Amino acid sequence: MTRCLSLEIQELPDIIRVIVLLSLSKGNSAQKVQLKNRIDKVCSNYACIEMSDLDRALGEMSAEGLITLSQEGVVQPTAQGVKLGKEWESLLLKKEPVLEVVAGLTDGSITGLVVILSAFVASLATRTAVFAAFLTLAAVVITNFSSFLLGGITEDLADMITLQNLMNYSLGDIPDKKERGKSLLLVEQLFTVLHREINRSNLQAATICSATTLLAGMIPILAYLMLPSPLNLILSLFIVAIVVGVFLVQYRSKKTKIHWKITLFETIAIVIIAVVASLLIGRA
Repeated sequence: MTRCLSLEIQELPDIIRVIVLLSLSKGNSAQKVQLKNRIDKVCSNYACIEMSDLDRALGEMSAEGLITLSQEGVVQPTAQGVKLGKEWESLLLKKEPVLEVVAGLTDGSITGLVVILSAFVASLATRTAVFAAFLTLAAVVITNFSSFLLGGITEDLADMITLQNLMNYSLGDIPDKKERGKSLLLVEQLFTVLHREINRSNLQAATICSATTLLAGMIPILAYLMLPSPLNLILSLFIVAIVVGVFLVQYRSKKTKIHWKITLFETIAIVIIAVVASLLIGRA
């Protein structure tokens, strides 16, 4: 009788399955010996498990349709296995850049729109407009970078601790004392490795958000500053509309599985409120 596909972490093979799926999340194949070495490396080269434990986990994964296992000991993930591996990678390492891209496009577009409208309404000279644009955009980029780096690390580590505690609680019910000890040790070492990866992942997220913010704000601002009037205003506003109405809405709709019309309405409403508020504060 085969086990049903499950995401619960209740036994030692469940932990091994997560490590194997993370190792094969890009669709690459690996020898059983290589997987055993990777698990030992997670445990700082201390043998947390035996080959029999790995064989048991791989057998269950094969029965669930997550991998194919050849007679030569080559482990190849199936399409379902790759998909599940990416989900674990996204959950544990925050590898799916959703929030950072959305924040970058939104903040950059709003900043660019505020700078353009402010320069147009106040009839700023080119030199003054360039200084104001550089100062405003730089402040937003730096703020986003620091927020995603420091805030992201703090939030992700808190989530990791909660997830580890939940796993430890589930594994504490394993009746076999030896297997329970192996399981708890492997989870502890796995999260030690993941804690180090979190710093790298958040640095990438902060960089993505900052770069997205810079590009979304800089392109329309440059169009406004470099082109003659009134073409500069028309083209820069058109660029902002394209970024907000196409790229941002399409990306949010795709990642959140919400209809694009609802996403478009929400996005336009947020941008209008933010821009009007910024302009009113600037005139106060």
